Parts: sequence; structure tokens; C-alpha cells
Amino acid sequence: MKVTFPYMSNSHIAITNILEGLGNEVIPPPKPSKLTLSYGTKYAPEFACVPFKITLGTYIETLEMGADTIVSTGGVGPCRAGLYTTLQEKILRNIGYEFEMITFEPPSRYLKDIIRNFKKLVNKKVSLVEIIKLIWFAWEQLTLLDEVELESFKIRPCEVKRGETTRAYRKIVDIIAQAKNRDDLKEARKLADKIYSSVDRYEDVDPLKIALLGEIYVVMEPTANLEIEETLGELGAYVERTMFFTDYTINNAITDLFHLKGDRDAKKAAVPYFNEMCGGHGRESVGNTILYAEKGFDGVIQVAPFTCIPEIVAKSILPTVAEEYGIGFLSISIDEQTGKAGIQTRLEAFVDLLARKRKKKREEKIA
Repeated sequence: MKVTFPYMSNSHIAITNILEGLGNEVIPPPKPSKLTLSYGTKYAPEFACVPFKITLGTYIETLEMGADTIVSTGGVGPCRAGLYTTLQEKILRNIGYEFEMITFEPPSRYLKDIIRNFKKLVNKKVSLVEIIKLIWFAWEQLTLLDEVELESFKIRPCEVKRGETTRAYRKIVDIIAQAKNRDDLKEARKLADKIYSSVDRYEDVDPLKIALLGEIYVVMEPTANLEIEETLGELGAYVERTMFFTDYTINNAITDLFHLKGDRDAKKAAVPYFNEMCGGHGRESVGNTILYAEKGFDGVIQVAPFTCIPEIVAKSILPTVAEEYGIGFLSISIDEQTGKAGIQTRLEAFVDLLARKRKKKREEKIA
């Protein structure tokens, strides 16, 4: 079995380790590129969203590399993501590919299917204890990857040399990717601290604080959002993202399995403005805007794929919420035509606006 899966941020590192540990030959998905998107755009329906097109293009690339099994996740409506794999499988078969599609649906509704699908991926003799250790190590690896990424957000607006934090971060990710056990992860943590400490930075910097929220794929995958976090950091802003892979797993898959309330605070905060489940993360986008305003953030940026219904609904509410809570708001819609230069211009203007707004507030307090 030659297995592949969608590419999203650093999650491919841990997923590859799990699949290989279960006895599979893994065809790691390449980092999405213009070629990836061109494949997806060529075969996807015209109004399909960017995440659909990128993942479809990724599957075409990996099937051409020899993959015969695709592993992905499903979901429930009304967000269209729950039907991605169903439609993508039909498209891929229509253009001549032969493969098996394994879709992991939400655990609370499809636990038996999850167990059955997981068994398909166990292709060597391995005990339950070994599987648990394998998954636990992958979780610790993902947790460390999330931690060092968050740390890069804090350092980047203070860096003396533009791009130095990004280079340090990528070096650290490579080190973590090479880890084979928990001792390696501990050593990687030490090296990460050492590498970050070598980044020259200005003292007494009080950067603008901007939260990034919206649809999960374009929020978490830098190639999908055209490296918005890096751009904002290099413009002098501290970025805080509403979703990281480990947090998302806890707030959705695990809470769903045990019927707990994931993202309670964000959903509760959104109630006065948005009390209906519309799928995706539309309601959380509204709630998180309120929460970040209460935490003293200067602005929020909603990043959403063009035609994403949950985020379109949220976008109709967010200007009112932002005005009432006194927080800056920018919405960026992304499709295959979106260019980095255009995004950069909009971000520069937004950061400048927030800086002037902050300065005005401080002058008013002094007066």
C-alpha cells in the first residue's frame, strides 16, 4: 500500500511517521505550489473553494508519484468540506486514476467506520501498545511544532534583520522532523531555544496585535494564505492564530467523540450575533473577534476561501461586531487568482491604519 494524504502546514511530518509506523509506504504530499493549484483548478468545478482545488491538485501530484491510497477526513454539513473526498474521488476516477479513498468521518457518528478504516492502514504486525506509543509520539511532535511556530510569531515583529526569524523557524522545523523518539524531541526543544536566542531583536518593542481567523485550511496553510503571518510579522505586528493543529484536534475530534463542547468560549461569545450552526468556522470567527477585542488586540483579519458560505455569513456580521467592540477588521477572500503583491498592499494599509488608531487612542488618554 502506497499511501498519501493532504498537505496542511507541518501536520505532514507526524502523519508520515504514523503511517510508516503502521507498515505503509508513504508518498508524502509535496508542499502546494502554483502547479498544484493549476491541477486542481483544471479539474475542479469552477466555484469550488481554494482548499478543494489545492487538495485535489495534491492528489493528482501524489497519484502520479505512485500513490494508490488516499487518506483524508470528512465532516458534516452545511460546510461543503464534508463532501470533498466524495466529489474528489469521482473527479480523479473520471480522469483515469485507480486508487482507494479512505475517509475518516467525525468520531461521534462514525466510530465503527474509523476503527475499520484504521485497520486498513495497519500493514504489519504491531501491538496496541505500540500503536498508542506511535500516536503519542506523533502528538508530542505536533505539539512541539505548534509551540515553535507560535514562538516565531512573537519574535518576528522584533527582529533586526528581516527574514531571520523565518529562516530560524524553518531550520527548527527540519530538526523536529528528524526526531525519532522523545529524547530527540527534548534535544530539538533545546536547539530551538538556542536558535531563536541567536536572532537579533530590538528591545522594548510593543508590536501591534492582530488575530488571524477564518476557514481552517487557509488560516493554517501558509501557501494557501500567501504567507500572511510572515508578512504581518515583518511589518511589525504580532500575529495570533485562532487554530493550531493540536488545538483544533482537541476542540473538534476529541470533544466530538466524547460529546463535549469544543470552542465553548468562542461559540458563547457569538450568541448575541450568530446563534445558528452554519458549518465550518463562521460562528467561531464572530466569537473570536469579540474575545480578541476583549484581550486588547488591535485588529482581526478574516481569511476565507472565495465562495466559502460559513465565512460569507460571518463576514456579513463581523463589521458590526468590530465597530461595537472597537477593533480593526479586515476580510481577505482567497481564490486561485489572488496574488501575494495585492495581499501585501492591503496588509500594509491595514497595519498603518491600526498604528494610527492606536496612536490616537494614546494621545486621547494623555490629553
